Amino acid sequence: MNPAERIASITRNAEEVITKARLKELMEESRPLKGYIGVEPSGLFHVGWIIWASKLKDMMDADIEMTFLEATWHAQINDKLGGKLENIRKCAKYLEHCLKALKVDVDKLNIIAAEDLVSDPDYWALVLKIAKKLTLARVKRAMTIMGRSDKAAVTDFSKLIYPSMQVADIFYQDLDLCLGGMDQRRAHVLAIEVANKINMKKPVAIHTPLLSGLSGLGRMDTDEISETKLIDVKMSKSKPEKCIFIHDSSEEVEKKMLNAFCPPKQLQGNPVIEIVQYILFKEEGTPFRINRPEKYGGTIEIDRLEDLLKMYKEGNIHPLDLKKATAKALSNMLKPVRQYFDTNDDAKKLYQEIRNLIVTR
Repeated sequence: MNPAERIASITRNAEEVITKARLKELMEESRPLKGYIGVEPSGLFHVGWIIWASKLKDMMDADIEMTFLEATWHAQINDKLGGKLENIRKCAKYLEHCLKALKVDVDKLNIIAAEDLVSDPDYWALVLKIAKKLTLARVKRAMTIMGRSDKAAVTDFSKLIYPSMQVADIFYQDLDLCLGGMDQRRAHVLAIEVANKINMKKPVAIHTPLLSGLSGLGRMDTDEISETKLIDVKMSKSKPEKCIFIHDSSEEVEKKMLNAFCPPKQLQGNPVIEIVQYILFKEEGTPFRINRPEKYGGTIEIDRLEDLLKMYKEGNIHPLDLKKATAKALSNMLKPVRQYFDTNDDAKKLYQEIRNLIVTR
């Protein structure tokens, strides 16, 4: 790929890039570029995570040397899987299988665990160096990266350490690019703000959209939705009835989809539209088939996302028809994932163990 093609691959379907100018500068450098995504091993892999997994592949295709950080200590601080490292580490291995099932080339991915970082005294020296440049108020504002409010630190001081650790993860690995959902924005911005103060290079942040839970945002009276509101209603494994997992059967996918929030003519805050937009329509030219009764226009195939969105907004596609089409397309997409876990004994065992654990928020 030439620089323009690499930029196109990295930014495709991204919600935000901080900053595009800096990304362009990086692409003009002759040295290898390093990026990462940090993920808490916290439970079953849901379809919202397919969004960042696809972007991970895009960045690898653009010759970015990507690291997948299994944020085990971070998950323990965040009380995931009961805060037990043994369970969290099992979940990390399960996530590796999920990436393989989703066709991420893990052989070209640098997979490390938080233990690889925290065992080095230099890492903790960096955490303290970062913390010295932050106020308590600034740290509290960044706590949304954990899916929690600043009130969580009242009874558990360790949660205030989390933002400085996440920033340290970036600088310790000497990264050029950081990948994450929009819920990780505040941590990445924190790293960008602190970089000059501690003589570190500013990373470029690539943020992917967040997929709403199936109950949606509710009917919108405005086009503006706050960052906090988006994070609060994102698809979460702790709300399985509002979440589609990559392991769900065709019947489960259809049942959940038919119960999903999908008001006619509304695009924003509509989880069914988001699944089509962010997961099923990843590239233009992919036909999307909607079966409709003949009296309502019959079966149609739509090749461009903008055409589908326009038709739905104008009321030319009924919500029930969209739900059924989305359920079928999503189930077909997940079929290879189900087959992978059915035929790989290690993956199947880990999936069963993680499914049986109590998932905490």
